[in-house]
Amino acid sequence: MLKDFAKLQTFLMVVKEKSFSNASAKLGISQPAVTQQIKFIEDYLDTKIVERKKNGILLTKEGEDLYRIALKLEKAITNGEKELLKIINKEFTFIMGASFAIGNYILPNYLGEIQKRINNEVYMHVGLSSEIIDELEDKKIDLALIESPVFKDNIVYREWVEDELVVFSNQPIKKQLSAEDLLEFDWICRNENSHTRRLTAEIFEEMGVNCQNFNVIGVLTSPTSIKETILNADKTAARPLVSIMSRHVIQADIAQGRLFEARLKNYKIERNFYIAYSKDRKHDAFIDNVVNYLLSLSKV
Repeated sequence: MLKDFAKLQTFLMVVKEKSFSNASAKLGISQPAVTQQIKFIEDYLDTKIVERKKNGILLTKEGEDLYRIALKLEKAITNGEKELLKIINKEFTFIMGASFAIGNYILPNYLGEIQKRINNEVYMHVGLSSEIIDELEDKKIDLALIESPVFKDNIVYREWVEDELVVFSNQPIKKQLSAEDLLEFDWICRNENSHTRRLTAEIFEEMGVNCQNFNVIGVLTSPTSIKETILNADKTAARPLVSIMSRHVIQADIAQGRLFEARLKNYKIERNFYIAYSKDRKHDAFIDNVVNYLLSLSKV
């Protein structure tokens, strides 16, 4: 079993998350698969290692012993991978694909560190989540960072950074917006194929809001173009110009007082960004190195 560390990684994630279902989401595998791997370990050791409780999980004495051993193995493997990367040290370009908000506003802050960790050049391509996943399937990129999981059987998905979508304007607006308030604005909207547009449409439907009643003055594809349009809008207009955007895109402008954010009353539009890579590269040292680094940034 020790030769197949993936099962011990599943065990470590179950302990960390204190939940089979949460471990499943973090690892990008089904909950039955998590249960099956834990059962395999218990059958192999011929002992119970995890007790499932209403409020989480509890390790048996044997489980606690295994947990200490697994942590040591994880550390040794991580150090071994670092040494392996130094030995390989081959010249190649590591290509990352990212959806617009991630590629333009989050990932650029960490490309330098990623490059140092794999000791090779890193190139980034930005596009729609669906386009990025197509490129991953076609092996045109090595790793994908996307705003919405476009599920494919041959791809591993890992939950990454938490995100929140907010209403924003270049004028001060109410912090909590009712359905009626939304009709008092002029709107810049995302294109219909975007995950942001679909996610907000679902919330609006729950609120009883019909988007067809909005005064839409433009539909744009890029978060950057939307942000710049609102930044340069007339700040004295009677009807504020607004849109909905990831806080990661506008947080610097909010901090500087150039933009103002608001939330929907009694609703919070949240989502997770995802890391995705091909299943046939799940044990690739370069992929592992980059993924582990990105997961360490999950609170950015």
